[in-house]
Amino acid sequence: MHTPILLAGPTTSGKSALALRLAQAHGGVIINADSMQVYRDLRIITARPTPAEEATVPHRLYGHVDAAENYSVGRWCVDAASALKEAETSGLCPILVGGTGLYFKALTQGLAAVPPVPSEVRARVRTRLKEEGIASLYEELRQRDPASAERLMPADRSRITRALEVVLATGRSLTDWHRDGMKPAVDATRAIKIFLKVEREELYRRINARFDAMLAAGTLDEVRALAVRGLDPTLPAMKAHGVPWLIRHLNGEITLEEAAEGGKRDTRRYTKRQGTWFRHQLPDWMWGAPEDVEEAVRKAQS
Repeated sequence: MHTPILLAGPTTSGKSALALRLAQAHGGVIINADSMQVYRDLRIITARPTPAEEATVPHRLYGHVDAAENYSVGRWCVDAASALKEAETSGLCPILVGGTGLYFKALTQGLAAVPPVPSEVRARVRTRLKEEGIASLYEELRQRDPASAERLMPADRSRITRALEVVLATGRSLTDWHRDGMKPAVDATRAIKIFLKVEREELYRRINARFDAMLAAGTLDEVRALAVRGLDPTLPAMKAHGVPWLIRHLNGEITLEEAAEGGKRDTRRYTKRQGTWFRHQLPDWMWGAPEDVEEAVRKAQS
């Protein structure tokens, strides 16, 4: 059985190129662990592997979700477990690559098995949030699920609405669901777990250059096609780095230069949060350069 390779890192750290080299060298399959690269509408602006790269070695979980869907970490865990099983059956080395820390944490530590919330329940709660405000929803949560309410700040809009949606949809609190969680799909003790390290100045230079390259490659047309669908702006795909700024440009609110700078700035800030999150949430991961990863893989596979 192959040793799973978990490869994370900030945006533009070279994860995809490294994963491709590893897959070619060790007979691997690349499994996406980036929450934005799952959306088929966003190939260019999320820097998904090109069709030529995807044809070189097997790739899984890229562009398999429509932008109208609210794809969750729970759904990704189910999809990733299936891709890992396929890799094992095919005798391929699984290489999970991406920058979404929650995906890697759930993969190696498990996740609460909360069922999907029906869209009508979610819509009803979101409408109430707009009309009544968060205080009203928090008070109802205190009555229906006091344990969850006690753990949350009264102004935490996203977590309060999520907890209320779950209890309304299932009749059970999040606390109850957390007791019956998904088990880890990967044994963290036998996996190679590496976060790619890049000096901040170099990382920022790459971020700026990549955004300019994406504009040259047609990402404005990609975002235009997404915008005309009239999707809910709170959907994950609509909040991908650069998308809100480019939509504002397409609406005539700001110049293309202003939109580009906003997208670059958001991405730079996100890379800071990525590093901080991994250091605190997954402290046992090794931090290193691409050559460190390749050496670790060679030793593990020898």
